[in-house]
Amino acid sequence: MDYIRITSIDDPNFRKLHNLMGEIFPPEEVLAYELWKEPLEDPSIRVFVAVDGDKVLGATEYRYYPDWNIAMTDFTIIGKPGLSLGRFLAQNRLKDLQQLANKNGKELHGMFAEIYDPYRVEHHEFGGVKVMDPYVRREVLSHLGYKRLDFSYVHPSWENNGEAVTGLDLCFMPLDDELKSLPTNLVKDFLTTYYSILSNKPKEWLEMIDRLGDKGEVTLLPL
Repeated sequence: MDYIRITSIDDPNFRKLHNLMGEIFPPEEVLAYELWKEPLEDPSIRVFVAVDGDKVLGATEYRYYPDWNIAMTDFTIIGKPGLSLGRFLAQNRLKDLQQLANKNGKELHGMFAEIYDPYRVEHHEFGGVKVMDPYVRREVLSHLGYKRLDFSYVHPSWENNGEAVTGLDLCFMPLDDELKSLPTNLVKDFLTTYYSILSNKPKEWLEMIDRLGDKGEVTLLPL
């Protein structure tokens, strides 16, 4: 198994990856093929695939923000069970992020992720791939150390149609297990930067950002 970075939509592995995304994720979670050109060429966005022979069996996309010394996991895809793909991707991702943080003269602070809450939304089947089942993914991410940020979360649809996507939690995996909260300004600044590519923000998202206000800290809760 090889861990290979994709930096162009012309890479044959990207077509395989985009097809895999379309098979597993709901349509509103998949950015249109042509809109991937700039993100893939952005050095801060890191898209890696797990390749076995000529097959893309899994993938992960993430990014590192040196100013905040945090990362964001955009997605992790496991396309086939029984190959320890989850561990392969998670271990290689963390190793890569730790190297980026070290180049920044720091130890990685932690990583954000959006996580479906299947106890609220049960209709996402994720292509029928059982290891991508939201109940399984949520428990795995809990085991990895992710914690839920204590506020009601929505995000803009990646279809850029102004719709709000619900049924998720914004979570954070601190590298320090004793961390109990995050500065509210960090959360707001991160979300504003992360979704800057989408011009059509839903009012629910804008209201959420306003509600965060300047209350100082956002508590990290068990997932």
